[in-house]
Amino acid sequence: MRVAAVIPAAGLGRRMRQDTPKTYLHLAGKPILIHTLEVFERVPEVHEVLVVVHPEDLEFCQEEVIDAYPLKKVLRLVPGGKERQDSVYHALKVLWKQAKELDIILVHDGVRPLVDPVQVGKVVAAARRYGGAILGIPCQDTLKRVNPKGEVLGTVDRRELWQIQTPQAFRAALLWRAYQQAMERGFYATDEAALVEALGESVVVVPGSPLNLKITTPDDLKIAEAILAAGLIK
Repeated sequence: MRVAAVIPAAGLGRRMRQDTPKTYLHLAGKPILIHTLEVFERVPEVHEVLVVVHPEDLEFCQEEVIDAYPLKKVLRLVPGGKERQDSVYHALKVLWKQAKELDIILVHDGVRPLVDPVQVGKVVAAARRYGGAILGIPCQDTLKRVNPKGEVLGTVDRRELWQIQTPQAFRAALLWRAYQQAMERGFYATDEAALVEALGESVVVVPGSPLNLKITTPDDLKIAEAILAAGLIK
């Protein structure tokens, strides 16, 4: 059975205060997106990759980014939608045509280039066993509920709280069913796990790493540069 990865990379990166979409900004001499895709080239459990990009970027991404690097697993580029969830759904519709061949589908943010390939494999294995699995790390900081005036309303018990990352992996039929229900109901969530949870299905958490950061601000990019320069990523 085969495993496919969907990489949503259609965001405009407004928080970066850049005209260039954040996935194409350079990190250690290469586009962030290429760092991400190179991780999946090294994950033996993943057989093919679909990259979702802004419709206006299809030609640029193919010719100036994808074709410029020796990537063997990128199956095709898919035009994105209005929201991240729409973009992933577009890719799932492409994959569903061959769903009988697919065992697991995982979704990973294009701007998380420092994910550990070993952890990707662990998420795939957990999804095979349990149906759905996601990466996450326990919350370490004290958490407060704050009202719009900036006043503290109370302290939240963090013992059961985790910061969730990607990749998130699911049995193909389960993820497809979750997306179909969500799109039919107009239910939008911030990750795939929430859509699966809405079906009443359980999802397990695989311990991740603080290094698997999502690059959404200029400071995030500087931190990622420092992590690579320090040799913290193999």
